[in-house]
Amino acid sequence: MFGPNRLKSHLAAGKAAYGCWIGGGSVQNAEILGHAGFDFLLADFEHGTGDTREIVETLRAIETTPTPALVRVPWNDHVFLKRILDAGVQSVMIPQVETAEEAEAAVKACSYPPRGIRGYAAGVVRASTFGNEPGYAAKANDEILIVVQLESEKAIGNAAAIAAVPGIDVVFIGINDLAGSMGLLEQTGHADVQALAKKAEAEIAASGKVAGTVPNDGADVPTLLERGYRLIAGPHDVALLRDAGKAAMDDYRSIQTARENGVKPEVSGPARSY
Repeated sequence: MFGPNRLKSHLAAGKAAYGCWIGGGSVQNAEILGHAGFDFLLADFEHGTGDTREIVETLRAIETTPTPALVRVPWNDHVFLKRILDAGVQSVMIPQVETAEEAEAAVKACSYPPRGIRGYAAGVVRASTFGNEPGYAAKANDEILIVVQLESEKAIGNAAAIAAVPGIDVVFIGINDLAGSMGLLEQTGHADVQALAKKAEAEIAASGKVAGTVPNDGADVPTLLERGYRLIAGPHDVALLRDAGKAAMDDYRSIQTARENGVKPEVSGPARSY
């Protein structure tokens, strides 16, 4: 439902935003983590599962929490963007943007005329609270937050031009895919990968736009903050569940080993199940 874009205003105030990925296809995970205190939840529909119906369900869950949503789409597709914007998405992340022209196309797809080409159905869509928000079309252009991902050597080479595109709010370095494009997949700490990331950082900073990325082998969260990043997508719901499950089993195995050896077990996990 329509309202001020809290993530956009948070960034406009000069603050850093730390978020959590929602990629496991669970609406309930989104609702649970929305109450954890993150600055945003990044619902992933590039690598995650689902279509526009699942996006709406995820938005509804997140909207019951204090946390704003950012949605990553599968591609820079103006048809898909139109549909999710009509569904109520206000903050959108677009992967694999490699040129200023592609960035301009993203802005146009997300904006009503004269700024863009977004198709008009403002009188009946969920985004306008089904036509109950006066002046929605003008407000929508002001409230949209557009994040573009640079994920290749070509994109990094065009970082300054992409960041200069009016309407782009955040330039997000997808460092895992950047490393892969360099033949260094899963080597985000490699000096050559970090050198390209730092080149882009400097150009994004010079543009006045917000820089975003993920913690990686070459830069943890404190380092990213020191380097000027202000949109950091941190843990992933699947990884949180996986790691918590493994930790619970490690505790259980240590208890069993201690009992077998006649030693009183030391338990590091919670004493109760919930």
